[in-house]
Amino acid sequence: MRIPLVILLCSAFPVLADTTIIGHPGLPPLDSTTLQRIYTGKVVEVDGVRVTPVNLSPGSELRARFLRDYLGQDEDKYTGYWTVRRYVGKGTPPRELSSPEEVSRFIAKTAGAIGYIDETELTPDVRVLLRKAP
Repeated sequence: MRIPLVILLCSAFPVLADTTIIGHPGLPPLDSTTLQRIYTGKVVEVDGVRVTPVNLSPGSELRARFLRDYLGQDEDKYTGYWTVRRYVGKGTPPRELSSPEEVSRFIAKTAGAIGYIDETELTPDVRVLLRKAP
């Protein structure tokens, strides 16, 4: 009786792949340091192309994984960082979109756009810029 229950419970939760950094096809691959500098507002151009980073909304599991795996931060630390930065006039945080599908669409049609999605949601109209090493 317990084995079928365990199987049923496991199948009720979505399987999450790795968080993948994607960008408009015109952007070059990125390294971790450049990605961190983009998402903290310290880099606004890559190879002469102005970058437009986007985030998922706070509370998203994918956003939490991105912040942890790529920026080494949690939601409170990242929000606090941008609160101070905005207060002292050093920029605004990346635009927030409501779903990975919206992120993909925005990136596909916006030159210089960069974001993240679950690897299982990759589409051919965006370019993979960075994957976390296993």
